[in-house]
Amino acid sequence: RLRNQRMALSVAERKHVGEMLAAHLRQILHARQESARGLVFSAYWPIKGEPDLRPLMKELHEEGVTVALPLVETRAAPLTFRRWTPETKMVRGDWGIPVPPPDAAQVIPAITLAPLVGWTGDGYRLGYGGGYFDRTLAAMRPRPVTIGIGYERAKLNTIFPQPHDIPLDVILTEAGLGYERPARP
Repeated sequence: RLRNQRMALSVAERKHVGEMLAAHLRQILHARQESARGLVFSAYWPIKGEPDLRPLMKELHEEGVTVALPLVETRAAPLTFRRWTPETKMVRGDWGIPVPPPDAAQVIPAITLAPLVGWTGDGYRLGYGGGYFDRTLAAMRPRPVTIGIGYERAKLNTIFPQPHDIPLDVILTEAGLGYERPARP
């Protein structure tokens, strides 16, 4: 149902949502970082009607941010992150998702975005069910700041989180901040 709702949005509506999200994301990034230069930031390549933040990825790259994209290199293992630039010649990864090629530098992000199929007011995300994102966060030390990116209309009362589900630090929608985790000790 949630995927069908977002696929029903027009190209213009999706573009507007992407622009709104990019503006909100810039506010969060500026609040958390003194300087963009040197930051390693993992985004995602939009599929199935996900909000498109590729224009922001290009802008961040031009500002000196190292932009990365996640990819599956081994099934049922944590994701890896490879550097992306606007000139990167993308290849088809698992499930036909465009990813940087194997010779792109592997990096460790300080901030990572997670596209949301659905989300809750207590920071949990509904993804595509493969468990890759939770597996990745569980394996990363230090854990990156995780920002869920989704549609306001995809808010759910609960996803009935399981013990392996890891709440996000921030959830952003076109309406703004949907959730922010209290500061970590």
